[in-house]
Amino acid sequence: MNHAPQLYTLYQQLLEQSKVMLRNARAGLWDDLIASEMDYVKAVHELAQSMRDIKISTQTQEQLRPVLRAILDNESEVKRLLQARMDELAKLVGQSSIQQSVLSAYGKQGGQILAPRDSQDVPS
Repeated sequence: MNHAPQLYTLYQQLLEQSKVMLRNARAGLWDDLIASEMDYVKAVHELAQSMRDIKISTQTQEQLRPVLRAILDNESEVKRLLQARMDELAKLVGQSSIQQSVLSAYGKQGGQILAPRDSQDVPS
């Protein structure tokens, strides 16, 4: 039985899901990315189930190769964009932590304003 058309359709669906994920990542739609990732994982699972008991011909493998390459390229780009976002968030968390430390340190002064005294105000 020739499974090539079915496999090609499943790989195309997977490619479309990877494109959706990439668009969401590029647009900074992180919640949408997570939702689209669920569909992507479902498509991967469906593809794995379909391929479990079949042998793919060399010709079919050659036809699927460019689709698979595009899927992998999209995954790599999504991972790169996610890493950039994680780095950005880590930087913001670091800045927030420093800000809290400074506010905490100044808060312990009890509202007193500490300023250097003018040398003329000091009795001799």
